[in-house]
Amino acid sequence: MSNFAFIADQFPILAETAIGAEKLIHIYPPAAITTARQSLETLVFWLYKFDKTLVLPYDAKLHTLMTDLTFKKLVPDYIWEKMEVIRKSGNKVIHGNTNTKVTEQDAIKIISQLFMVYTWFDRTYGSPSIDRSEPRKFKIENIPNPEQIHSLYQTKLAELQQQNKIFEAQIAKQHEQLKQTEQQLAERTADAEQKEQLLAEIDSELAQKRAEVAQAKLANQTYNQTHPDKTDYNEAETRSLLIDLMLEEAGWHKDKNLKTEVLVKDFPSISGDGKVDYVLMGNDGIPLAVVEAKRTAKSVEEGQQQAKLYADSLEKQCGKRPIIFYTNGYQTYLWDDTRYPPRQIQGYYTQQELNRLISQRQAVGSQTQLSDIPVNPAIVERQYQIRAIKAMLGEFDRHQRAGLLVMATGTGKTRTVIALVDVLMRANRVQKVLFLADRTSLVRQAANNFKTHLPNTAVVNLVESREQTGRVYLSTYQTMMGLIDEKNEDGTRKFGTGFFDLVIIDEAHRSVYQKFGEIFRYFDSLLVGLTATPRDEVDRDTYHLFGLAQGMPTDYYSLEDAIKDGYLVPPKAFSVPLKFVRQGIKYDELSEEEKAHWNSLDWGDLPPPDEISASDINKFLFNTDTVDKMLKHLMENGIKVKGGDCLGKTIIFAVNQRHAEFIAERFNHHYPIYQGKFARIITHAVNYSQTLIDDFSKKDLPEPQIAISVDMLDTGIDVPEVVNLVFFKAVRSKVKFLQMIGRGTRLCQDLFGPEQHKTEFYIFDYCENFEYFNENPKGASGTQTEPLSKRLFKARVSVLKHLQLPEYQNTQTDALESKLRGFLHNQVNGMNHDNFIVRPQWKFVEYYQESKNWQNLDDMKVNELFDHLSGLPTENSIDFQDDLNAKLFDLLCYNLQLAILQKDTASINQYHKRIHTIANDLSTKANIPAITKQIQLIESILTNEYWEGLNVIIVEELRERLRELIKLTDKSSSKIVYSVLDDEIEEAKPVNLPDFNTGVDAKAYKQRVEHFIKVNENHITIARLKRGIPLTREDLTRLEQFVYNAQEVAGEQEFKEHFGNEISLPEFIRSLVGLDHQAVKEAFSNYLVNTTYNERQIRFIEMIIDQLTKQGKLQAIRLYEPPFNQIHYEGIDGLFSENDIDKIFNTIDNFNNVLTA
Repeated sequence: MSNFAFIADQFPILAETAIGAEKLIHIYPPAAITTARQSLETLVFWLYKFDKTLVLPYDAKLHTLMTDLTFKKLVPDYIWEKMEVIRKSGNKVIHGNTNTKVTEQDAIKIISQLFMVYTWFDRTYGSPSIDRSEPRKFKIENIPNPEQIHSLYQTKLAELQQQNKIFEAQIAKQHEQLKQTEQQLAERTADAEQKEQLLAEIDSELAQKRAEVAQAKLANQTYNQTHPDKTDYNEAETRSLLIDLMLEEAGWHKDKNLKTEVLVKDFPSISGDGKVDYVLMGNDGIPLAVVEAKRTAKSVEEGQQQAKLYADSLEKQCGKRPIIFYTNGYQTYLWDDTRYPPRQIQGYYTQQELNRLISQRQAVGSQTQLSDIPVNPAIVERQYQIRAIKAMLGEFDRHQRAGLLVMATGTGKTRTVIALVDVLMRANRVQKVLFLADRTSLVRQAANNFKTHLPNTAVVNLVESREQTGRVYLSTYQTMMGLIDEKNEDGTRKFGTGFFDLVIIDEAHRSVYQKFGEIFRYFDSLLVGLTATPRDEVDRDTYHLFGLAQGMPTDYYSLEDAIKDGYLVPPKAFSVPLKFVRQGIKYDELSEEEKAHWNSLDWGDLPPPDEISASDINKFLFNTDTVDKMLKHLMENGIKVKGGDCLGKTIIFAVNQRHAEFIAERFNHHYPIYQGKFARIITHAVNYSQTLIDDFSKKDLPEPQIAISVDMLDTGIDVPEVVNLVFFKAVRSKVKFLQMIGRGTRLCQDLFGPEQHKTEFYIFDYCENFEYFNENPKGASGTQTEPLSKRLFKARVSVLKHLQLPEYQNTQTDALESKLRGFLHNQVNGMNHDNFIVRPQWKFVEYYQESKNWQNLDDMKVNELFDHLSGLPTENSIDFQDDLNAKLFDLLCYNLQLAILQKDTASINQYHKRIHTIANDLSTKANIPAITKQIQLIESILTNEYWEGLNVIIVEELRERLRELIKLTDKSSSKIVYSVLDDEIEEAKPVNLPDFNTGVDAKAYKQRVEHFIKVNENHITIARLKRGIPLTREDLTRLEQFVYNAQEVAGEQEFKEHFGNEISLPEFIRSLVGLDHQAVKEAFSNYLVNTTYNERQIRFIEMIIDQLTKQGKLQAIRLYEPPFNQIHYEGIDGLFSENDIDKIFNTIDNFNNVLTA
């Protein structure tokens, strides 16, 4: 007897596969599960073949078939989830490790899920004459029990895999045959009834079977209305199995290291006992973690306290506190309640990762504060680098998990973070690190730095090798996005959610937004951001990503500070007026000879224009003399090396690839002596561009000396020998402008000869960038463009919402509403739970996978769809197969539809013009057959009458008929024109660097420090220091200039706001007679270089330095009064030893005595 006997008579082929799986339970459980998956796949194909409501997708993969819109509409959610469990379980066995044990109990659970699927199938497609009033139950005793074990299945996973390949090939062949049949029908008619008639001609047997299935299905629907299904489909078990599969992804198996329903004592219940849903065990038999699973309908937080009580009980029993997980199936939280509050995660930790987490917890309990651990001076020795490391360590000491270091370009961000990693590794707080950058060259550069400064640490560049193992991994964002979903041979993820202890984001301002942000939400790690120019914009708030208040990074070190302290060289900038690139070219201003030349130029199909704007110069009009004059000025005025005989290393920032090529061509024309080697194009379009970067970066290599770049060298490259920067393009982004300037700020020893170091670099600005940023310090207020797929999703949702309003509910728009609803529903159905980007939003995905929830969209639903689903990848979208131009046209048409529905006349007119332009372009290509078919529509679009009665249905017809033709239109890029006109260049004028606000608010920073003092009065923090040396009376004027010109002071008004009006500036200056800021700093230098002093102590010293610098003297009593007692309520006594207190007082007395003298 078999549990599947009830389908044997009606569906013998399906029954054979299901009974075959059931027979294997006691013979070879893995085979039972893989055969169950094959049975499911056979069933799914049966449905596609015989249920004419289903539409066969393009792909034969089981997941594609199951997630198709028509399929998910047909199959109830509780049955679909069971199918998903069977599919995933089968995949796990087929792709699993031979050492992974699958028990009979595992097989029984999967076969029972298959049983329930067939129970639903029978009630839907079985004979209506069969009595189904009684519920069906899967019975263990009905499982066939063979008399002997067949040797065929003993340990032969390889044979299973081979058999599965054969089965998949058979299914694929059947799929292809059915697809061909449906294509024949589709080519001949789109009418459903006619298709059935044609099918009878092509395949009469199939047509008859489909008719019988449709009749049975209809009869069963009537029967089920009067005889409700009483079968217990046990949805809780299905959800539990899905959790099991997630645990198995992390290597947890019930026969090895996972226990369920574990009895615990000393539990606050009536019996004194409790049962833990899951306990994750260590190899020593001690629990590492508990997992409390609540029903999906419940809030995940409901399991938090219960999970904690289980952890309490297990800690009493075993002497070690386990990590806490709690989940409701949609959301999973990790709670390491000895260190951090609960946080949402996207998967479970592996055994190794949990061991590491607990080991780190023990290290925290047994050691001093991280910020007390000395920084390795062999890696970093500069005071600001040590301060930044201490600041970050202080954050970790306070149980914060993220921080942002803002450091000017060229100040050693990478070395700073390497030294940070060194401290964390020595403290056993970090074992595995991920360093992310947005370019391969930056990854390679950082990898070399890690190898140099941490020679005993295994470093892996994932861009070049994905199979190596190590402690420090480096990758681009794009590479890591692809690696996260990869799995090992045993089915576990290569990079699980707990794989890394620390993730470092290089140049956080550029690449942490939009979809790359999912990487940081996936990995449950400490997070450190490195950037030179943070920005706060919509969807780009760098501070928010790191949990920081706006304008308040963990630590910052500005370009001005670095130059003042001698760690970077200052720029000397020149504005060079070059007429055409600043004013454009006006035909009326040309000479008669030049006008004749202008008219003779090849302007393509257009007449010669009256004017070319400045923004179009070097984009599509390249003038020979404009480039020649720039090159001549550079070669004559740029900084020279080799005794003044050779132009120093130079970067020319060009507009685009053609512009770069034109510059190189003109240079080679004028300087053939260099044989084309002196000035080279280094762009993404050049093959082997990295080798050119390497050559340009080598100090002793004479060629190339000029790098002509389009974006590629704007950021990231580190060439200290660069002494000239040429801005031959307009830049409007503050972030980019500062990064480009940073290419020249590096120190370079002996550049001009022994002891002749680089002390400055030149910037030649031909395009008024400095003038622009002096007027617009914040730069252009650009916004991040959303991906096209996201914009299309939002546009479709917006149109759908309006079509569902009462005023648009009519027979004319019903078809469009239904089509849009179906398309969007299908997209959501194709969102795969296994994808790490989709998984965090699964609650919303699952909700909108039910077709009924697309009815009556309101503002709340639209916001949910925009915020949680619009950016998710889907396997059911056909958009990715489309031409980009077709998708852009779709978006244009959807926006037009929305404007019509919103009665937005201005937008309608705007979109009208764009579509008119497209139609006009297509009308000129009527000889192309595809356009010829639509020429009547195209010509009508060009008439006013077409637009008078415009509605959403007309626009939809227009979209469908023209979208595939858009790729045939002329590209928008204009014809390149080369002119030979005399340009004018004026004398270069020195300009000051714009006064940028680099995103750091000093006042807000002080507020943050005060806040930390109040909240964490007993914790140690890091402060900022400066060095000091004695000041003579002759330095008084210099001091006044220093105070008011310093960026930190920002003038008299800002000075008084910070320091009060108690004394005037002259009084302040008089109080400094005989002192210099450097004198004070030098006197307290021991507290700078000795890294054993903590943040509060350093901050205290900085206050002393500031008071001495500003007031010229400091009474001892002041060290017990504000602001000093705000760091510690006991003032100096609460922070330092008696020996240190005596030294500090002696130093202050020395300064006071000097002042008195």
